[in-house]
Amino acid sequence: MCGFVGYKITEKRDTDGNIIKSMADTIVHRGPDDEGYYVDEGVALGFRRLSIIDLASGAQPMQNEDGTKVLVFNGEVYNFREIREKLVAAGHTFVSGSDSEVVLHGYEEYGEKICEKLRGMYAFVIWDKKENSLFGCRDIFGIKPFYYYKDEKNFIFGSEIKSFLPHPDFVKELNTDKLAQYLTYEYTVGEDTMFKNVFRLEGGHFFTYKNGTLNIKKYYDIKWNIKNEGSMDEWADKINSVFAESVEAHRIADVEVGCFLSSGVDSSMVAKAVSARNEEITGEPVKTFSIGYEREKVSELQDASIFASAVGLPNIPTVMKDEQFFTRASDIQYYLDEPLSNPSEIPLFFLAETASKYVKVVLSGEGADELFGGYPLYQSEWHFGRYEKVPRFIRKALAGVANILPDFKGKHFITAGALEPWERYARANYVFNARSAQAVLKGHPAVEQPALASKKVFDKVASLDPASQTQYADIHVWMAYDILVKADRMSMAHSLELRVPFLDKEVLETAMQVPAKYRATKEQTKTALRHAAAKHIPERSAKMVKRGFPVPLDELLRQDEYYNTVKEEFESENAKVFFDTEELMKLLDSHKAGKHNMRKIWMIYSFLLWYKEFFVKR
Repeated sequence: MCGFVGYKITEKRDTDGNIIKSMADTIVHRGPDDEGYYVDEGVALGFRRLSIIDLASGAQPMQNEDGTKVLVFNGEVYNFREIREKLVAAGHTFVSGSDSEVVLHGYEEYGEKICEKLRGMYAFVIWDKKENSLFGCRDIFGIKPFYYYKDEKNFIFGSEIKSFLPHPDFVKELNTDKLAQYLTYEYTVGEDTMFKNVFRLEGGHFFTYKNGTLNIKKYYDIKWNIKNEGSMDEWADKINSVFAESVEAHRIADVEVGCFLSSGVDSSMVAKAVSARNEEITGEPVKTFSIGYEREKVSELQDASIFASAVGLPNIPTVMKDEQFFTRASDIQYYLDEPLSNPSEIPLFFLAETASKYVKVVLSGEGADELFGGYPLYQSEWHFGRYEKVPRFIRKALAGVANILPDFKGKHFITAGALEPWERYARANYVFNARSAQAVLKGHPAVEQPALASKKVFDKVASLDPASQTQYADIHVWMAYDILVKADRMSMAHSLELRVPFLDKEVLETAMQVPAKYRATKEQTKTALRHAAAKHIPERSAKMVKRGFPVPLDELLRQDEYYNTVKEEFESENAKVFFDTEELMKLLDSHKAGKHNMRKIWMIYSFLLWYKEFFVKR
């Protein structure tokens, strides 16, 4: 695990290494254990290491035997030992036990096909000195980050956008075209970011850069392969088998491994599976880490503690105070690189801070909801799927009548039921919709229908039931641009490696076969996964209703102290550049009076803190 930076040298060589070192220093939190640099006439590469595997060696940038290829790598490859055996048989010589050296020799042997062979979370770049070209790749989910800046003469890349700031040719400019999208999704969607000319390499893609030309190709496509056969028990057994194998792979480390533990089925499954294997090998249960609040009615600590006690796991709690939601909010936006207003990032930040005092690696339950149907949103779409059996012309006629009537119970269902799944995608209007976003933006510009940004994902699975379409969209949108970004940045802010055993290639391919009736139904979410969990963990935890990551911000924003903290930002000169500040204060004041505007308020507040970090302070 590490962070890396680099750039293609176009004019002046960085002979003293000051540029590349300054770039790497901005992401020292990703790798405080070691650093390394490589500069020649064509490229500069920098590396910060968090030592997890092969502590004594595996330093980067790593060169092959004749020095013609140089690698910088971030992440973990869980099947590196199997690949290594094949490479040794093919004649390759290894000088370390690291997974990164396997990637380097694998590229020598297989070229771009190496990406298809890797199982893990990773992003890497290989400089081919003979070909004067760069090759880079990102894991199939996009667990590990990869950004690049490209203009007419520059190609700069790294694990975090902030690493570009010290480069003298990097032009820092806000991509205002993405602001409306941020307001509706709470993050930016697609390759473009909130910085002009800064892009993401999407998950499951690789690139080559040569002679100023960038070519990007997809090497893995996540897609449904639904098998409408088999009993619930059979699917549960399949899930348990592949999950156990994934956990075993994700445990590989030369340092102690811990687990995040909430009250939900996902983290409970992870913690139980990791600890069972840990006790077989070391005789010790795995340490678990949980977070809660002084306000007990929104805290999950008690449920986490009950589970830990029931299965004999040590549990280390963190109790957040109210003021902590504001004391580090600005720092959190800096670590995120782009504005992200998911309130759960704040407790996750402090949870990671606690865990980092005990371990270097934690396993967590991210991805289970998206792969196995865990959100209530999919239950809603199950109902829409039933309603779609009514001819569409009738549904549209009923929606037309409902739209002109006063509000009544079921009105939303009737009006939304006349829409296509992509049009009613809740993640697209997650905080603001087009009309409410237009109202708060300065000048009230027209805002494109948010769902258009994710329509292309829905189009790929248009023949499936609405719940499966929405679940597929969540894997490619919500999980990719929110859940995984938050998980990576909040853990790495504390030099903590977070591993996600549900997001494994083999687990994915099993999940993509599970019939819709064993995912989300009228009665329950994650039906097959819960059935699988019930064979190993207490029934109480297996049946625990999805709570998300609850936070007390709704109440806090009504208190004078925190109301005034936000008010100061809403009335600032920075706010006046982007927003109608009268509209912002209406949101804040009506919330204080009892309306529920927390998500809208927190979204704009987060953006203003982020803007200050990147465009005022730096």
